[in-house]
Amino acid sequence: MNLTGADIVVRTLIEQGVRTVFGYPGGQVIHIYDSLYKYRDELKHILTAHEQGAAHAADGWARATGRPGVVIATSGPGATNLVTGIATAFLDSVPMVAITGNVMNAQIGTDSFQEIDITGITLPITKHNYFVGAVEDLADTIREAFRLAVSGRPGPVLVDIPKDIQIARCGYEPRPVIAPDPPRAAKDQRIQEAADCLSAAHRPFLYFGGGLIASGAQEELLALAEKIDAPIGCSLMGVSGIPTDHPRFLGMQGMHGHYACSTAMHHADCIIALGARFNDRVTGDRTKFARGAKLIHVDVDGSELSKNVAAVCGMRGDVKQTLRKLLELVQPAEHPEWTGTIAEFREEEARNQDNRPGLTPRNAMLTLDKHLTPDTPVATDVGQHQMWAAQTLRFSRPRRFISSGGLGTMGFGMGAAMGAQMATGEHTVLVTGDGSFGMNLNELATAVSNRIPLVILLLNNGVLGMVRQWQTLFFDKHYSSTVLARQTDFVKLAEAFGAGGERVGTLEDLDAALERAFRVRGPYLIDCAMGEDEFVLPMLPPGGSMDDIITRAGD
Repeated sequence: MNLTGADIVVRTLIEQGVRTVFGYPGGQVIHIYDSLYKYRDELKHILTAHEQGAAHAADGWARATGRPGVVIATSGPGATNLVTGIATAFLDSVPMVAITGNVMNAQIGTDSFQEIDITGITLPITKHNYFVGAVEDLADTIREAFRLAVSGRPGPVLVDIPKDIQIARCGYEPRPVIAPDPPRAAKDQRIQEAADCLSAAHRPFLYFGGGLIASGAQEELLALAEKIDAPIGCSLMGVSGIPTDHPRFLGMQGMHGHYACSTAMHHADCIIALGARFNDRVTGDRTKFARGAKLIHVDVDGSELSKNVAAVCGMRGDVKQTLRKLLELVQPAEHPEWTGTIAEFREEEARNQDNRPGLTPRNAMLTLDKHLTPDTPVATDVGQHQMWAAQTLRFSRPRRFISSGGLGTMGFGMGAAMGAQMATGEHTVLVTGDGSFGMNLNELATAVSNRIPLVILLLNNGVLGMVRQWQTLFFDKHYSSTVLARQTDFVKLAEAFGAGGERVGTLEDLDAALERAFRVRGPYLIDCAMGEDEFVLPMLPPGGSMDDIITRAGD
């Protein structure tokens, strides 16, 4: 069939199994939006309040499903407004296809109205990007973008389409959904080396990140832990990867990780890391990180091996396929002494637990947890509330914790929560703070317009809590620009957008408000008062090590 480039864009998206896209129209994508209108019964478009919100929504969709989220924006500011969302996806290895319009080919390089080199701008934050110079290349370019987004280490891909390419016509033939590159295990020699190392270990530790979730290797991880009698920990991106209540799971590791998990990793003699990249929030002072441990590192991206921490055995390969082979070679073992030591670490963690009564951050999260089902996606913004959620909430299914890790994007949560809800069809929760929520609260308009069932739990302490915590601990309480002192009434604001809302000041009020919120088929905001001097603990000081861990306020 003979179609315009704009129709080819939309038909190719439908061909690739896309049923929902997020975006914002403009002059250089007006032809694509005309095509979206024609095919509106097959492809739903969600109009957001801002392109950044659209990018985060596509990201949330992808994190909740493992399939690429799709976002569309016009040229110039429309395209540049996607940059933070694309970078967020890139740093967390989230598959996304971003489609931007541009001025006509004849105008490229003339500084015409809303012309921008978006491929040049996004080159460092995409797996790859394309400038489509001929309509005949358009369909295959979009197909290739989908293949790249989900093959190997997932990530965002951008396709920039000049206006004349959208208008031009050519033949189009539909094709099957593009398949990702087949996953491959690491080399057999490396797997044998890893098996020998694990078999000789007395204090093994299994550590995983988002790469384990992307690979779908949960069963293999748990089987390996049972076979070698090892505890398990995860990075922030690994939260929800395995059931939180699994007896071997110690929780999240790192700067604000669980004490038992971080301490066990510090004392291990052999660590196998699966789809994790050892950034500074995990290691602290790299010269002191797990000094007594041999590191086995499995990652589909070979550039991550020994990049931050030296591995005695680096294995480039798919986590699931590699673990399957490793399971056949590793020797079964029991480590009763190590198990006893882990129990002591758990007891120490329990002694340091914040068990104060009333509306504390931990109690707020425990109260929220009572209202969650196994299918409930929980998105967060970035800050103290993010860490409290990661530390406390329980998950039994993967892809139910949606949070920005690598870039740490304040304002991520609102768009991501909407995307996760539309992807799963489940009533969704956003845990946010007054600082983060202020970044993209305009997306309340999107949530209301689309009647998105979304519970927004806003922990309101009137300050930028995480930065204030650092200022308290390391900057002699110089609270420079972290006291917000805003007069915003978030409940009235929610009502002005057309959403429901209420303010709570006690734990009992919060419990009742959550009960009401989950009955509403639309967004509902709960403004929950928090003390401005609440801390996220434990905490490794920046650049510190386990020798410097802070477990209680006043340490």
